[in-house]
Amino acid sequence: MRLRNLSTFIKVARLGSFHAAAQQLHTSQPAISARIAALESELGVALLLRDKSGTQLTARGTQLLPYAEKLIAISQEMKAQISQEIPEKGSLRIGISDTLAHLWLTKLLKHWQTKHPLISFELTSDMTPILIRQLQNHQIDFALMVADQSTPADISVGQLSSYPQCWVCSPNLHHHSAPLSVADLATFPIISFPRDTRPWHYVHQLFNTLDEPPPIHTCSSVANMLKLIQQGVGIALLPIPLLEQPLSEGSLIKMETEQTPAELTFCYAWRQDDDRILPQQLAESSLAIMQIP
Repeated sequence: MRLRNLSTFIKVARLGSFHAAAQQLHTSQPAISARIAALESELGVALLLRDKSGTQLTARGTQLLPYAEKLIAISQEMKAQISQEIPEKGSLRIGISDTLAHLWLTKLLKHWQTKHPLISFELTSDMTPILIRQLQNHQIDFALMVADQSTPADISVGQLSSYPQCWVCSPNLHHHSAPLSVADLATFPIISFPRDTRPWHYVHQLFNTLDEPPPIHTCSSVANMLKLIQQGVGIALLPIPLLEQPLSEGSLIKMETEQTPAELTFCYAWRQDDDRILPQQLAESSLAIMQIP
């Protein structure tokens, strides 16, 4: 049963005229007649009688009118509720890798606060393997992390951005002018992200080709890692956006290498059983913000 036909029936019944209904509905009188005829055909009864004195409801028309008005009212209420942008309330637990927190957390949180003023954001920073487990265990609702090919099938994932990387060290530590081989890099103390992270696996595999791989020291904090490198404790492979300030200030220098390091890719993720629209909105805004130069 078409709601437009019911609405037309209500209009004719209240105005007592096909012509007046056509004027109010901004259509032709034959179109009004066709809608009423379609409704009568579907119900199998006559709803309106037309004579010289005007248009009158039949007994069945009188019976139908209150039901038709209820259906139209429910339809209008439904459309109003569904289309209305009601701000979401509550809290959202977000896990973010330390690298992205260092680069983007301030901009992201300011944007989210403006876009979702009634949401409380609970933030935690950790490694990708832990963030994936926390998603699966319903300990967090949304994650921004290093892309990992082992992400489970029940997690929705999308790529955010990829950053080139380079080896850096303190100006007091580097004495080589020619591009460095893997063996040359191995003569320095190596500092990397925690074990079992994708950056750690990359560095581990890089030096594992040597007869005697160097020890790899790990640190979970980007801020502390930068301090260690600046103070000459070791060298590290880091995403270039993290290094803009220390490189421009001269507290770190880029080490030229024979082999171009792989880029580090980041992603967003949430559980597929989470039917809220908020995680998807955060993913879209994160993607938009991280594409801004």
